[in-house]
Amino acid sequence: MAINKNHEFEDLEGVKCAIVERKASAERLAFLKPLLEANNFTVIAVPTEDTFTIGVTDVMFNPVNAIFGRLLKTESGQVVSLAYWKQQQQEPVDGEPIPYFARNASCD
Repeated sequence: MAINKNHEFEDLEGVKCAIVERKASAERLAFLKPLLEANNFTVIAVPTEDTFTIGVTDVMFNPVNAIFGRLLKTESGQVVSLAYWKQQQQEPVDGEPIPYFARNASCD
């Protein structure tokens, strides 16, 4: 059972997977699969009517944490931004701020 809606699990083709996206189009699968595989994830996609359920075999994977934690990179080494993940940009822009948990905060 998932702790929250952003970290779901399901058996896909008999393998326990962390769900990356549900109801994904074939075009979306064609975008996400190579991106995730470039980051060393094993991707399993199961057709559901006209769409796909996409999962990875690493059950620790959480798409929200991966994007906002700047953990995913393109094949060229650029950090995957939210706009790139949503396919709103052709190339990720690596000028985004450092995540709050990676900053060197000082208590004054």
